[in-house]
Amino acid sequence: MRKIYSAAGLCCLLLNSIAAIAQPSSPLKRARDYGLINGILPTGQWNAITDVNGVKIGHTTVLKGDSIRTGVTVIMPHTGNIFQEKVPAAVFVGNGFGKSIGTTQIVELGNIETPIALTNTLNAPIVANAIIDYTLQQKGNEEVRSVNAVVGETNDGYLNDIRGRHVTATDVRKAIDSAASGPVAEGCIGAGTGTICMGFKGGIGTSSRKLGPQQGAYTVGVLVQTNFGGILTINGAPIGRELNNYYMQKTKRHEADGSCMIIIATDAPLSARNLERLARRSFLAFGKVGSFSSNGSGDYSIAFSTHPQLRIPFSKKDKSVREIPDLENDDMSPLFLAVVEATEEAIYNSLFMATDTKGYHGNTVKAMPVEKVVELLKKYGALNQDKLP
Repeated sequence: MRKIYSAAGLCCLLLNSIAAIAQPSSPLKRARDYGLINGILPTGQWNAITDVNGVKIGHTTVLKGDSIRTGVTVIMPHTGNIFQEKVPAAVFVGNGFGKSIGTTQIVELGNIETPIALTNTLNAPIVANAIIDYTLQQKGNEEVRSVNAVVGETNDGYLNDIRGRHVTATDVRKAIDSAASGPVAEGCIGAGTGTICMGFKGGIGTSSRKLGPQQGAYTVGVLVQTNFGGILTINGAPIGRELNNYYMQKTKRHEADGSCMIIIATDAPLSARNLERLARRSFLAFGKVGSFSSNGSGDYSIAFSTHPQLRIPFSKKDKSVREIPDLENDDMSPLFLAVVEATEEAIYNSLFMATDTKGYHGNTVKAMPVEKVVELLKKYGALNQDKLP
């Protein structure tokens, strides 16, 4: 019988699936719990994308037998009818070898009108169809005849029977229905179940940064689906090199391919133009961790604003000209710093929270050896850098 798991049932799932995802000897901890502090800005309450008010995250993890290791993760920009109250948004493509759906309309119109879903490459059309069904079924959308579903993906075919296309519409709806604010489950969950990052098990990661009152007190939150290669660097420490696990160290020609999805939320009043600028900066963090966007890596960043005055109503109003707040270009730099720091830490969290995974054809990917990594971080003075001079 096929098994479907929501985020709420993940703990029970992990206890009963040792053959699929090996259990760590001690409870998983996030990067910051080890004293790994990158940057200078403080985090939000949860150090997650959900620190941006109204944003909710839902996961469905799909495990079956010895070959299915996949799932779907859904990002809800706000709790209302997103189609009726669209949010300003933008896309930046670091490398376009990907199958993301709905990005061209975001570029053209500067908004998002559905939940954002992340999944595996060959499941993207099925997930998009489920997002369309969900939108059409919402109260108030009875006359809607066009829906731009937004779906990002990475290829989990090394650990998952990707050709089986095992994520269903039911899985997508479970992720939507389970979406919640607060702490976000990370690592081998949802769309991160079968991913690989820098030669280690990747997954879902998230982080946030909070600006001070002088910078507007805005929050920037990031969620990543990591499935890319390179030479792992953590806070400047050459971890991949030290662990002898890095691109071109092995003989596999395409070992750096894979992809990364970066989802950015902020409550700052940003136009689509400045959201695109924000999305572009996230790739500075992509480079800081040791990636270089290989030929086969589809790397996309999607940014949106939750500012309530920026919502775009579907129903026409009396006025044809909108009067909305728009942050000045000169005030963007703190947000640029925030998105770089949050993206970098989100990628670290996706690695620290992952576990050994065995899947398709017996392929196994080990999680990053955290204890060894912590010792290396100490060696290079990369820990406990939160005390500024």
